Amino acid sequence: MSKFLSEKLSALKEYTPGEQPQDKKYIKLNTNESPFPPSQGVIDGVNGKKVADLRLYSDPECKLLKEQLATVYSTTPDRVFLSNGSDEVLNFAFMAYGSNGVAFADITYGFYSVFCDLYGLKADVVRLNEDFSLNVDGFCGKNKLVVIANPNAPTGMDIPLSDVEKILQSNSKNVVVIDEAYVDFGGTSAVELTKKYKNLLCVQTFSKSRSMAGARLGFAIADKEIIADLEKIKYSTNPYNVNSLTQVAGLCALKENDYYMQNAKRIIQNREWTNDQLLSLGFEVLPSKANFIFAKTDKISGKDLYIKLKEKGVLVRHFDKPRISEFNRITVGSLEQMQVFIEKVKEILGELK
Repeated sequence: MSKFLSEKLSALKEYTPGEQPQDKKYIKLNTNESPFPPSQGVIDGVNGKKVADLRLYSDPECKLLKEQLATVYSTTPDRVFLSNGSDEVLNFAFMAYGSNGVAFADITYGFYSVFCDLYGLKADVVRLNEDFSLNVDGFCGKNKLVVIANPNAPTGMDIPLSDVEKILQSNSKNVVVIDEAYVDFGGTSAVELTKKYKNLLCVQTFSKSRSMAGARLGFAIADKEIIADLEKIKYSTNPYNVNSLTQVAGLCALKENDYYMQNAKRIIQNREWTNDQLLSLGFEVLPSKANFIFAKTDKISGKDLYIKLKEKGVLVRHFDKPRISEFNRITVGSLEQMQVFIEKVKEILGELK
């Protein structure tokens, strides 16, 4: 870190991405990526001509992509915002609406606290219930920006739309962000509620269910006034935030949306199979509506299980926070990957005897 960096930024505790080790080939169940490739239309769409066109700037309006998203989500293009990954939407939301502070859960997506620190915003951290469910009443009447991951990460647990509405109604003068990165794996989207509540900002991504983590494409749906706010910030920072190849890939993916939703169903099936296997081994498994499982066992510490799995070529995600240090987050991959994961877990438990 250089001596030139400001004192404020020097003090930042930055977000830590999931590890990407290169020392050997791993079964990667640590970063919630899809085990399935993009659809054939995406592969064909990102072709030589499109690559040659990289000499030109991308469309700053993302017009075709906005129109297709509006069709898929039964809304209008002026209610859609496109971003460089969903993290960019979240970043803009904290920047735009966080001046009175930001309320979010104590166990949730790690970037929320980073954005608060980055912009000097006061974090109002609401403790999850003892069973890791969301304390819905704790988010009511906050008079500040409210940010909720639904389903939550890393727990995978969700709340019904009736609870989302309760939070929206009690915070009518403030924006409520519902971060729906994992909603396609069994959650219920609040997108339709954006037509009823002007303070609702729904954020989604192509990284998980649409197999495009490396393309960096996110989007938001909200009342057109909120979308205009986000566009103002975008055009004040980086008008060309979504590159040309990503726009093509996103458009092609939406045209083959059934392929991705079928893959999401396969992941749900693999999740339930893995849940059953872990339960039979004596694990505690939280009820997940995401493409990952959050689980622990009293037979081995969370950190030791993570280390031993890594030694055996399987990566999972371990967090050091006291409330969850005994848990590991396990991305749901293909059935074959999950079978190997369970086989390695059984080996590790067997070695303890």
